[in-house]
Amino acid sequence: MKFIPQTLKDVFVIEPAIYGDHRGYFMETYKKELFNHHIGPVEFIQDNESKSTYGVFRGLHYQKGEYAQAKLVRVLQGKVLDVIVDLRIASPTFGQSIAVELSDENHRQLFVPRGFAHGFIVLSEQAVFSYKVDNIYQPSAECCIRFDDPFLNLDLQVANTDLKLSEKDRAGLFFKDAPKF
Repeated sequence: MKFIPQTLKDVFVIEPAIYGDHRGYFMETYKKELFNHHIGPVEFIQDNESKSTYGVFRGLHYQKGEYAQAKLVRVLQGKVLDVIVDLRIASPTFGQSIAVELSDENHRQLFVPRGFAHGFIVLSEQAVFSYKVDNIYQPSAECCIRFDDPFLNLDLQVANTDLKLSEKDRAGLFFKDAPKF
């Protein structure tokens, strides 16, 4: 497994070693000792999965305070553009974002530390998205930042007319008004 540091502090793209032959392939998607070595201790407590169609944008979500979550995200089927925003006021990359393409072809994963808003948009006909979290879901701690906030200036690679959003995501806060860490 390769842990590739990103421009945002404490964020890594993880590329697994893939062993393939005429039968298919094998890869390790998580190995605690490697995570401890490259990232530090992270105790994942739950795995989640979602299925979405082209143009669905889920995000930019996070939980504040004691319910903040670190995530390890990947795509099992299809292709997404995964977007994260650093909300840690003391971070040298505060307010910055990155977008990483994750797919069933590149097998990449993205480690999202606590203190980041996270979202993804589906670029394929459909996508199955999987992620680990290190803290429980607490609805009262949930926050959402608008995908179309001019401050973030995100390029989601999908026309606005093709976007599919939940009411919760449409009602997200602007970055300047969102709780920070």
